[in-house]
Amino acid sequence: MKRTLSALMIVTSLSGCGVAGRLANVGRPPKMSEMSDPTAPIIEPSLGKQAAAHRRGEAPPANNGASLFRTGAGAFFRDQRAARVGDILTVRINVADKAVVGNSTQRSRDGTENLSLAALLGFESKLGKILPGNPDPSKLVNTNSSSTATGTGNTSRSEQINMTMAALVTDVLPNGNLLIRGRQEVRVNFELREVIVSGVVRPEDIARDNSILHSQIAEARISYGGRGQLTDAQQARWGQQIYDALFPF
Repeated sequence: MKRTLSALMIVTSLSGCGVAGRLANVGRPPKMSEMSDPTAPIIEPSLGKQAAAHRRGEAPPANNGASLFRTGAGAFFRDQRAARVGDILTVRINVADKAVVGNSTQRSRDGTENLSLAALLGFESKLGKILPGNPDPSKLVNTNSSSTATGTGNTSRSEQINMTMAALVTDVLPNGNLLIRGRQEVRVNFELREVIVSGVVRPEDIARDNSILHSQIAEARISYGGRGQLTDAQQARWGQQIYDALFPF
């Protein structure tokens, strides 16, 4: 009885944090995460100094001019595709994967063994003293074996996601490739849907409209999920999950 109570206390303590969190959110929609502070390059040095002075409460420095040909200024004919840290590009996700795998295995084996000892220098007459049951030397061993195994497996998988989202360039690798990461959250009533995309892209693969396909992202990590009342209803209770993990049969 004490062991049972101890096990129940351990299981309750392990799930206490999750239960307490769910009880605290009863009747409330799931909270959206805070927006991260992205690092962006300063294209206009004078504007960057003005913003820094404004945050410190100082008077903004005098503007040195609005020439388009000074260092760091924007250009009419500059490529507008993402190329630097903080730039934004559009990621087009069009996942339509379908895979069907079927395996069938059948194995059968039969074996028969016969062993007789009709004569062996007269020693066969002494077998009755060694082996019980007065054995017949001509029928010492007679075995038959048969085994059959059949296995069948079938796996069917299908995913389809069609959406477009924006991502930020978080770093530029030495070879010029771009590290990107994008996160999008949409909350409808009491259900929050979250999409996260990250990976490595080549600047050459970015289209003229500053977009890229998910199939052109190396080391792509695409996460599509959510949390809320619908997600909780689709998940098994923690007691059933523990039972499935521990029950050996």
